[in-house]
Amino acid sequence: MHHWVAQWEQCVSMSAGAQLSVTDLRRAARHPVDYPVIGEHRQRGDLRMHIVNISAHGFMTTGELDLGRGERVVVRLPIIGRIEAHLIWAADGRAGFQFERILRLEDFMQMIDTMQPNPRLRRGR
Repeated sequence: MHHWVAQWEQCVSMSAGAQLSVTDLRRAARHPVDYPVIGEHRQRGDLRMHIVNISAHGFMTTGELDLGRGERVVVRLPIIGRIEAHLIWAADGRAGFQFERILRLEDFMQMIDTMQPNPRLRRGR
C-alpha cells in the first residue's frame, strides 16, 4: 500500500463521527495546488478565492476574505462538483476551510490529478 493512501485512511478513520480539530486537519495529507475558484456565500454572493493547498478534509486559500469563523461557502471543484465548506481559521492573508464531508479517496485522487496537471508537483502516493 502506498504511504499516501495509508495516511489518508488513517485521517478518515481518525475523524469518523467527530469534527476535526485544526491540529488534526494540519496532519491530513495536503497537496499544493494553484487553483482559483468562486466561493458562493449566502449573504455576500460570489467571492473570488485562490486555493493553494487541499486535502480530503478541506483547503487553504490566500488573499483577504472578509469572513468570520464558521461562515460557509460553496465551491465547485473538479470531479467533486459543488461542496460546502466552513471557515475554521484565518490569519495573515490565509484562510483554512473544512469540507462538509470527507472526500472519497478515488474522487480526491482524480481531483488532484485535474488540479495539478504537472506531475512533478504531485506528492508521492
